[in-house]
Amino acid sequence: MNALSETKFIMKKYNITANKKYGQNFLIDDEIIDGIIKNADVNQNDLIIEIGPGLGTLTAKLIKNAGKVISIELDSKMIQILNDRFSLYNNFELINNDVLKVDLYNLIKSNIENTNLKNAKVVANLPYYITTPIIMKLLEEKLNLKSITVMVQKEVAERLCTTPGEKDTGAITYSINYYSDAKIVLDVPKTSFIPAPEVNSAVIKLDILKEPRLQIENEKLFFDIIKSAFLQKRKTLVNSLSNSNLFKNKQEIIDILNSLNIDLNIRGEKLTLEDYFNLYKSIK
Repeated sequence: MNALSETKFIMKKYNITANKKYGQNFLIDDEIIDGIIKNADVNQNDLIIEIGPGLGTLTAKLIKNAGKVISIELDSKMIQILNDRFSLYNNFELINNDVLKVDLYNLIKSNIENTNLKNAKVVANLPYYITTPIIMKLLEEKLNLKSITVMVQKEVAERLCTTPGEKDTGAITYSINYYSDAKIVLDVPKTSFIPAPEVNSAVIKLDILKEPRLQIENEKLFFDIIKSAFLQKRKTLVNSLSNSNLFKNKQEIIDILNSLNIDLNIRGEKLTLEDYFNLYKSIK
């Protein structure tokens, strides 16, 4: 049975419709599912954390290929379906919770330490309405992850994977670049889902760096500077930063930018990761 037929069968059997509250769109494209597994390089040495498994279409393939799969699902209606489908598999665990509330650090630690599994990876079709908070949690909590391979909106994928300072740069771009090497690995049309979403999607892969790209003592301050620069994107960097409480006054910002040979009329999105690093180091 292909993914489309399987999805229709399960939805009918359990009288299920996609829940807009949880941003559900069910993946029905076998080629895309296989592409996710291939690009994530899922193998028997892997512990896979799946977020938002829904009906379990991707889950089924993950279970066949991975050493263990831990699926985290918030929607209680999906829990019965997932338990009915996969509870007999000894390499499957289901957690009914909001992923933002789950202690992923200790979950991964205990599963890696107490098994023969070597790598932890996140593989998921993320709920689009909370893509950014999830990705930031995965990065900022410094989990023992080898990679993150996830489906997101195409526009978001481009922002996440661009080079800081180039087209489509957002505040999150710098965080992604600081912690990982990121790339788009698959383009996913609307027709790959039921119901079809309003936007196209893409699968991105973040290969987590063993150490962050820069050695920064106060990461909070560093990223607070970047966030402040993006709060008012249409304003110059000088004006955006002067509205924060990170500098003594506007003149201090001007003096720092002049010392770094940064154009006073530049906007925050045009700076590289290294530019922000130099700006951070200049704060006294």
